[in-house]
Amino acid sequence: MREMPQIARGVRPFSRYWRVTTPSWADAIAFLLLAGLGVLIVRGAEGVAQPLSQLRLDPVALDPWNLPAYALRTTLRMFAALAASLVFTFVVATLAAKSKRAEMVIIPALDILQSVPILGFLTFTVTFFMGLFPGQQLGVELAAIFAIFTSQAWNMAFSFYQSLRSVPSDLEEVSRGFALSPWRRFIRLELPFATPSLVWNAMMSMSGGWFFVVASEAISVGNTRIMLPGIGSWLALAIDRQDFHAVGWAVAAMAVVILLYDQLVFRPVVAWADRFRFEQTASQDGPQSWAYDLFRRTKLLPVLFAPFTALGRLLMALDRRPARGQRSERRETRSPLGQILWLALVAAALLAAAWLVIGYVAHHLMWHDAFTAFGLGLITMARVLVLIALASLVWVPIGVWIGLRPRWAERLQPVAQFLAAFPANVLFPFAVIAIVYWHLNVDIWLSPLMVLGTQWYILFNVIAGASAIPNDLREAAGMFRVRSWQWWRTLAIPGIFPYYVTGALTASGGSWNASIVAEAVSWGSERLEAHGLGTYIARATTAGDFPRVTLGIAVMSIFVIGFNRFLWRPLYAYADRRLRLA
Repeated sequence: MREMPQIARGVRPFSRYWRVTTPSWADAIAFLLLAGLGVLIVRGAEGVAQPLSQLRLDPVALDPWNLPAYALRTTLRMFAALAASLVFTFVVATLAAKSKRAEMVIIPALDILQSVPILGFLTFTVTFFMGLFPGQQLGVELAAIFAIFTSQAWNMAFSFYQSLRSVPSDLEEVSRGFALSPWRRFIRLELPFATPSLVWNAMMSMSGGWFFVVASEAISVGNTRIMLPGIGSWLALAIDRQDFHAVGWAVAAMAVVILLYDQLVFRPVVAWADRFRFEQTASQDGPQSWAYDLFRRTKLLPVLFAPFTALGRLLMALDRRPARGQRSERRETRSPLGQILWLALVAAALLAAAWLVIGYVAHHLMWHDAFTAFGLGLITMARVLVLIALASLVWVPIGVWIGLRPRWAERLQPVAQFLAAFPANVLFPFAVIAIVYWHLNVDIWLSPLMVLGTQWYILFNVIAGASAIPNDLREAAGMFRVRSWQWWRTLAIPGIFPYYVTGALTASGGSWNASIVAEAVSWGSERLEAHGLGTYIARATTAGDFPRVTLGIAVMSIFVIGFNRFLWRPLYAYADRRLRLA
């Protein structure tokens, strides 16, 4: 009888969610925001079910009154791709972090996928999705969403994988002491710890999607020419017609859209994710969001979401904790023979894939084509190395400064998102005009366009790393008057280095990808082409030359994988082994 009150106190009654509450002004504003969001989603999704022939009857028109509808369609595509990227990240990155055998396959696969340019995906996926939904816009929409997905998913997966591998050892010991099941450990420890970094990389990935929005919506593969209603198609048409006013309208629409989803989506998420920072002392200054504060004041939203929270608690209650003996047994039963067989299977699959690619290319091309592609790859590699080094020198100090000052991070967040989202295509006219007017070297002065959209991976990851440095360490450094280079060596570099490697790895792969649109630019009838692998792939894609597209993608994959294997991965292993704060 005495245990009954204890049980009652330990269980949260479900009925408390259904108490009659008086709606407040916060509920009214939140309801209007959610209702408006629902209306926008329905309006934006209306055109998806229309036949493909409707695109030819109602083509993209450079009328400013059409921009709100175009911006809505583009934003919905990007958020759909972001949702798919989150699901992909949670499944694939978690599997790679948890299973050594899966890691052997997933991480090299991510390296390869990151190296495949977006035009390479479009070459094959457009035909695939249009075949799934013949004569419908849905097939082309899925192809565009998938293209945007490829510009978001790899960065988020690498970031989440890195965070799961960087869980502080004392927290791991506590989870083992409580004998948490794998599911409970993921929900209670690993996911909260990785959330702040994942949020910043999600923002970066969202902005990175804007960089390739022109290629995703204005599809030009072989004989297929399709322009989906959106800002990307608007920009492609404006550049083709040399309409500076239309380009300006598109940039203004982008700025408004980025400001809106920053205020209504990302800033509230950043404020919410700050609760998961690993701290041993109270945070002095955290990010703020009026939307987050508004939804926290609501009384009816907890009632609406009560069934979902109850379902989550039920699933957690059904999850049984494994015995400590079982956990150790599982570790001991891993046999070296199984590892060898798995490695042999992975190696056989890679050799089979390489044999198919080599056979296909050799059947249609000659050896001098391979040497040409490899030589052009060396030129692009030199550009990538120089640009990543310069971007690191500029953005690492700035990222650390911003990450250590949440208030400034809050103010600069939308600015950084807009700059990261700024499509390089908008600068093509100015680059072409300047190069032609001053007779500049194309191979040199087109190179900065490669890093315009990828340098922000470094900045955002460094901000995430600096903001994750525990306050107690920062306070201790201030108390002991640690300054100048000693502060960087003992605190800043160990804190940000794993995050920097993740950002530099993604920026490097993104720069290779961006070479497709940066090494070959046009403004009206004027077209400039720099020597490099990006120009090689762009030409082959436009011409529908699939053997050369395959060869270019294969060579680019070899370079990117080589970089990751011999440079970035050893740096990350060093950071994980020698440069950990906890």
